[in-house]
Amino acid sequence: MRPVGRRRSTSGRVGALARWTVLLLASALFLLPFALLLRDGVGTGWATVRQVFTTTDVPFARSLLNSTTVAVLQTAGQVLVCSLAGYGLARVPYRHANRVLAAIVATLMVPTAVTFLPTFVVVSSLGWVSDLRGLVVPGLFSALNAFLFRQCFLDFPAELEEAGTLDGLSRWGVFRRIVVPNRLGFFAAIAVIDFIGAWNQFLWPLVIAQDSSSWTVQVALSALLTAQNPRTTLLFAAAAVSVLPIALVFALLQRHLVRGVTETGLNG
Repeated sequence: MRPVGRRRSTSGRVGALARWTVLLLASALFLLPFALLLRDGVGTGWATVRQVFTTTDVPFARSLLNSTTVAVLQTAGQVLVCSLAGYGLARVPYRHANRVLAAIVATLMVPTAVTFLPTFVVVSSLGWVSDLRGLVVPGLFSALNAFLFRQCFLDFPAELEEAGTLDGLSRWGVFRRIVVPNRLGFFAAIAVIDFIGAWNQFLWPLVIAQDSSSWTVQVALSALLTAQNPRTTLLFAAAAVSVLPIALVFALLQRHLVRGVTETGLNG
């Protein structure tokens, strides 16, 4: 008769092997689209990549610059504005703070399609069509990010802020010198998510960027695939190039994503 300890050891190894098998299969399924993208894009040769940047009707290099500008400005703006809003809701005494929070959370239930047309009317009346301001400014605030920052700051030890106040710091000084340095992981996590979202947005840039000089990379990619002239090889090569910035950002800051979630106060 086999000892109990040996049976448990065998079952543990079988369970670990099963978990690793499932993880490997899931990873393979996740990486398969990227492998196909590299094979059909870069695998055809660097001449195809050079052709992407020399195509006259699709200013791909300019679209990369526009996407980088929009993504960086929107990320920086959202982190700044939403963190200040979240800190105000979490720490600044105000008798209507709960009502303001309820109003912000209520906007999360409004579909984007409902606010799309009014936002376009406002941007158009300001003369920001085919302008980077029209691409950047409407995305400088996120109700979800403001709520997440509030939850993060509620979990921050109030004693540290009180100590800063006793040392003569203003509320802004406490936020800048004490709160932010101790929550950099969460700031980085929000920044990564915002950057990827801003880089991948398509519908709003498609409507606002009516001139090719203001196209973002997603609009440029769509211009490579038309019913009249479907340039699939160029499309795959351009898509492979467009993935590199967000892959680099994710690779550099991905460890902050898990750490940031644990600092939101939403992890149970």
